[in-house]
Amino acid sequence: MKPRISVITLGVDDLERSLKFYQEGLGLSTQGIVGKEFEHGAVAFFDLQAGLKLALWNRKDIAHDTKLNQTLPSPTDFTIGHNVSSKQEVDTVMEQAKKAGATITIPATKTFWGGYSGYFQDPDGHLWEVVWNPEWEIKD
Repeated sequence: MKPRISVITLGVDDLERSLKFYQEGLGLSTQGIVGKEFEHGAVAFFDLQAGLKLALWNRKDIAHDTKLNQTLPSPTDFTIGHNVSSKQEVDTVMEQAKKAGATITIPATKTFWGGYSGYFQDPDGHLWEVVWNPEWEIKD
C-alpha cells in the first residue's frame, strides 16, 4: 500500500455544532455542509494542507454507511497531532481552541522528550495534540 491518506473523517453527534467549532472557532477553511440532499450524505470538508482534508460526518451516518453498530466513542482511540513551529504557537493555538469551546485536557507544558505540547478535545471528544518538536522543521 502506498501512503495516500487524503481525508481524515471524524464522527460527530451534531454536524452544525462541529462545523461552527472548526470553522469559526479554529478558523479552518470550508465550503460548509454539503450533501444534505442525500439521506446519509451531509458532510463538511476542511482544507488542512496540500492533499489533506478533514471531514466531519454524523456518527449515525458512518454507522449506516459501514453497516456497523454505532458504539460509544472513546477519546483515547486516537489523537490528531497538530505540529507548530514554536512554543508560543502552541500556546496561541491552545488558547484559540479554548475560546472556541474546546476542553483543555492537558495545558501546554514541556514534554519528557524535549518538546512542548498540550491536548484539547473538540465538542465531540476528539483529542488534538498541539505540539512543538525542536527536531522537526515546520514549513508553512
